Amino acid sequence: MTVLLQEVFDKASTLPEALQNQIAEDLLADIEAEMQWDQTFKDTEDQLAKLADKALNDFKLGKVKQMGFDEL
Repeated sequence: MTVLLQEVFDKASTLPEALQNQIAEDLLADIEAEMQWDQTFKDTEDQLAKLADKALNDFKLGKVKQMGFDEL
């Protein structure tokens, strides 16, 4: 465990139990979401690489048009 994370847990342990539980639930949800994103990207790495190659190729061939968010 990192020093910073240990500091967070030490400080959180001084809070009321209900708040500690809420912090724990929030952290667990964040960790689960992070793990899910990691797995999603791992599972689609080949697809993302192919899409990136196609986008770069389209750019080199002049098939793309630069646009701002308000022009989409």
